[in-house]
Order: sequence, then structure tokens, then C-alpha cells
Amino acid sequence: MRLQDAKPKAGSQKRRRRLGRGVSAGQGASCGKGMRGQKSRSGGSTRPGFEGGQNPLYRRLPKLKSFPLVNRKQYTTINVGRLDSLSVNSEVTLSSLIAAGIITTDRGPLKILGDGELNVALQVKAAAFTQSARSKIEAAGGSCEVLGARNTSPEG
Repeated sequence: MRLQDAKPKAGSQKRRRRLGRGVSAGQGASCGKGMRGQKSRSGGSTRPGFEGGQNPLYRRLPKLKSFPLVNRKQYTTINVGRLDSLSVNSEVTLSSLIAAGIITTDRGPLKILGDGELNVALQVKAAAFTQSARSKIEAAGGSCEVLGARNTSPEG
């Protein structure tokens, strides 16, 4: 017989720990929890991750530089200068740009950026515009329409 083979008899039960019932009971006075403090009180200890009121690690981490956004909005972007080769008064959408070969991949809704010059009036329909892009399109005599925008009027 080995030590690891020693097991209690089937059906036997271990006596529960009676805390604070004198020195002879083995767990008298402070009940084996040491002197005072939060961990010695009844009701157990703090929850996992609690740092004594200091901002805990799981709340500090997302504020760091390299931490990625969880639900980051991905756009297919194009600069205003690339739209200059299109014909006058043509409608510009994501599908028309792919058909024209100006954009090769669809990475999400279309966003127009303001780098470059535009001399052609275009009807641009996109999910988002930068302020400089919107001003350049409208200065050239074109129009900007935001697709998928929610109704922000007060009646509704």
C-alpha cells in the first residue's frame, strides 16, 4: 500500500471547520485569517480585478495608443482629385467607380476625401464626406448626397 492509495472510507464525511470557538478547536479568535483588514472580515474578499478603487487594468487598457477600436467603421476611401477624370454631371457611387475601374476593391461604404482638385460638376452619392471634399465638389458646381443617413428632422 502506498500513501496515495489511502482514501477515506466510502460514505464518510469530514468534520466542518468551527471558526472562533477557542484555541483548542484549532481556529480560535481570528479563525486563521490573521489580524484585521478587509480579507479577515466576513463576506469574503473583493471581486476579481478590483484594485481598491483605483481604475482597474481592464478599464485602463483601452485608453492606450495601440489598443484597437472594437467596432471600427471601415470605409472605401477615394480622394476628390481622382474623380476629375469622370464626365460632366455623371452620378458617382461606389458601384459606378468600380465599373469605371477607378476603385478596384469594395472595403465598405464609400467616403470621399478632400485631397486634389476638382473641375467637373458631379452628382456624388457616398456614405461620408470630409468638409474639404464637400466644399470642393460644391465649388465645382456638383452636389453631395449622404447615403444611409438617419432622418434628423424634429417631426418623426
